[in-house]
This record gives sequence, structure tokens and C-alpha cells, in this order.
Amino acid sequence: MINIILFGPPGAGKGTQSAKLIEKYSLTHISTGDLFRKHLKEGTPLGKLAQDFMNKGNLVPDQVVIDMVDDKIKNSGNISGIIFDGFPRTIPQAEALDNLLKAKNAPIKVLVELVVTEEELRKRLADRAMKENRPDDAKPEVIENRISVYKAETAAVAEYYKRHNKYASVIGIGDIESIFKNICTEIDKSLLV
Repeated sequence: MINIILFGPPGAGKGTQSAKLIEKYSLTHISTGDLFRKHLKEGTPLGKLAQDFMNKGNLVPDQVVIDMVDDKIKNSGNISGIIFDGFPRTIPQAEALDNLLKAKNAPIKVLVELVVTEEELRKRLADRAMKENRPDDAKPEVIENRISVYKAETAAVAEYYKRHNKYASVIGIGDIESIFKNICTEIDKSLLV
């Protein structure tokens, strides 16, 4: 199985590139946001458990999120690989994901980080908010908060995978096809290891 994490701050282009990677490598897409919505909507036991935490204003524990990821993998049938989107967001989540995939003998091959300047991120997030008719997301303070939260809480995940020699970076500025080609080069290199 080819299990990869497409990583980067909000506005780096993960959504655009993951759609292309899914097609090229026949990957199953796992987005924790999608999993939350599915489990909450369907009222599954995991969804009810998550809802209990959310109703109390608490973060959903990592183990519940990992259980949702495990459920998605189990119910995806015979798959050739997974692209993780928006997950893991913390080192404990990365460790839990690694343990889950190790038990399935299907470890993460590589985390590919899309590197984009903060100036470009601000521009992209503002543009996206307008295109998707989400004016609140275009406010400078909202954009700054999203970038700050990423730097404070999520960026450490890239360091975690660097320490495990499962890290690559690609400049996420330029034309979409060139960026895609560079990501594929990094993925293909990881498959040779």
C-alpha cells in the first residue's frame, strides 16, 4: 500500500493536489473533517462519542479520531493506498496513526509538505474565501489565526516525519502541473526505499 500524507498550511494547495494524486495512484482519500461529518450525520457510536465531547466544548480525543480512521480503512475494501488530508495534526496523532498502520503492515511512505510563503497563503485564503462565498474567512485576523495555529500546533508533525526519514518538501508556488510533477517525484522516490 502507498500511504502518504499531503501536508502544509491552509491555502498551500493540498486539496487541488490531493485530487490529482488520488487519480494517479488510485488512492483512498481520508479527511478527518469528512469522517467527522459522516459519523455525526449517521449517528454512529463513534459519532455519538465525538458529539458528547463536542457538546461539552472539548476536543475530540485522538483515540476517537484514530478509531474513525481505522473504521474508514476497514470499510474501504481492497485499496492500493491512502492519502491523508488534514491529519495528523499533532505528534500524538502521528504516533497513533503510525501504530495503527504498523499493525496493518502498511506504514506511511512519505509526508510531502507543500511549502508556501505566508504572503502567498494570505492571498490564497482571501481569494478562496471570496470564491467560496465565505466572507468571514477573508478577514485578516481569521487568516492570521489559521496560519498561527498551523505554526504553533501542526508544523511539528513535519519534524516528526523528518526524524523518521519519511519527509519530503515541494515548493507549492507555481503552476499546478509542475507542483504535481514534483510531488509525484517525491512519492516515487519514497516507493524505492
